[in-house]
Amino acid sequence: MKTALTIAGSDCSGGAGIQADIKTMTANGVYAMSAITALTAQNTTGVRSILESTPAFLRDQLDAIFEDIFPDAVKIGMVSSGELIRVIAKTLRTYRPKNIVLDPVMVATSGAKLISDEAISALETQLLPLADLLTPNIPEAEVLSGLSIHAAQDMERAARKIAREYGTAVLCKGGHAINDANDLLVLEGEDYWIPGQRIDNPNTHGTGCTLSSAIAANLAKGYPMVEAIRRAKAYISGALAAMLDLGKGSGPLNHAFAIGGEFGAQA
Repeated sequence: MKTALTIAGSDCSGGAGIQADIKTMTANGVYAMSAITALTAQNTTGVRSILESTPAFLRDQLDAIFEDIFPDAVKIGMVSSGELIRVIAKTLRTYRPKNIVLDPVMVATSGAKLISDEAISALETQLLPLADLLTPNIPEAEVLSGLSIHAAQDMERAARKIAREYGTAVLCKGGHAINDANDLLVLEGEDYWIPGQRIDNPNTHGTGCTLSSAIAANLAKGYPMVEAIRRAKAYISGALAAMLDLGKGSGPLNHAFAIGGEFGAQA
């Protein structure tokens, strides 16, 4: 069985972070492991508090995983401190895993910054060049490229610039504001528009985590980059289309929509 590691924060409500990552990786047929960068007290209405892992404890988690069950793919989510980013980068340089998918969680869709300038600088200099694929949303692509994005052509310019600067593939997530559910992949100098299915579901908590984890799972199984992304987008469309409705805010996806059989049956 192929294996995948998520390095991210915990979401106690189960919709995002490592909980979403583990559910997604399991649903996509790989053995999931996690190294927790922070504990968060949050639900569908917002984040109440955050307790970061210490650098030493994060390092111990990573060493414990890499020394025993070496992952076939690594997904990296939100890491809010430069110290933790440097620990992750040093670990990746030491063990040299393949199929590193980095979701550069820096800016909310509202435009609000989620991590400090120091952490963004560490992310850009230490981690981004180690990734095989970056999956920024529009605000994050604007930060990484220094360009404004208002249309599909702007996405192309920004994604190409990011890919050149960091030497990695870039999946720029369009979102409904730009071009519905279609994303742009820049891979080895070529542009690939990856179409998505627009689904009218307000419950989108954890979609970024889910997409990057599904891509990592498919890369772990040996799919080429374009096919891994297409399969991941089909999975997230199914999870949205299941129309799970939990919580008082923007609720989670149904990560288990395609899991059936004896043990998945409802009582």
